[in-house]
Amino acid sequence: MYLLDTNHCTFIIEGEPAVIQRFRAKITVPVVTSVIVAGELYFMAQNSQQQTANRLKIHAFLQRLDVIPISLAIASIYGEFKTELLLHYGPRERSRRRTTKLQEIGISENDLWIAATALYHSFTVVSADRDFERMQQVRAFNLESWL
Repeated sequence: MYLLDTNHCTFIIEGEPAVIQRFRAKITVPVVTSVIVAGELYFMAQNSQQQTANRLKIHAFLQRLDVIPISLAIASIYGEFKTELLLHYGPRERSRRRTTKLQEIGISENDLWIAATALYHSFTVVSADRDFERMQQVRAFNLESWL
């Protein structure tokens, strides 16, 4: 199963040929996204010049996919994985590590939620974000880009 990140959802909504072709080729394999991605897409629409039209496009697109919610099990993986990432990339001093934000080490909080969702469900993350490649250096999970 494939979990689409925000950039690949955007590519599909905007009609990027390479991504559309790969998306259609995966028709026999479930393709899902995360509620986190849905939130990012709606935020992008809200901040666009064509809010109403973009919200409608996003809504129609999300109706075609299962949108996976965050559960307590995913939250547990998130907490463990965040700790591992901060140990790996953060400051060595424990007191400084506690106050370090993920963005300071080049990883988005939302991308960590998406990765935790993928880990819990054994999904392959479909993204062009480098955050996921950095996260893979700490914990293995499947990652593809359809570009």
